[in-house]
Amino acid sequence: MDFIIGGAYQGKLDYAKKQFGVTDEQIFTCSETDGIRFGARCIHRLEEFTLWSVRNGKDATEIFKGHESEWRGSVLICCDIFCGVVPMGADMRTWREMTGRLCAYLSGEAESVTRLFCGLPQRLA
Repeated sequence: MDFIIGGAYQGKLDYAKKQFGVTDEQIFTCSETDGIRFGARCIHRLEEFTLWSVRNGKDATEIFKGHESEWRGSVLICCDIFCGVVPMGADMRTWREMTGRLCAYLSGEAESVTRLFCGLPQRLA
């Protein structure tokens, strides 16, 4: 699995397409209402999956652990929402914390971890 993180609009998806040959048809984009579809070549917007998890009383990291064989060959992309100002609302703090914990877990499991900043890739692992 290859893991890509970075702020909003930093070029994460374009990088995945170029670096890993991901096509539009291979991308599953998570939403806060639909959760996730494991097994896609590229899973985009993991932060929306963690929001879905928070709102449904589930632990995103435990869900990933239970589906490990399905995402092992994927490119996973997550927007960095876990830095900066701490949200006022408890549910938004929980979302931010859960996203950070999921990213920490995935970084430890990844073959490569890349952070995109201003369109520039920074190889972290």
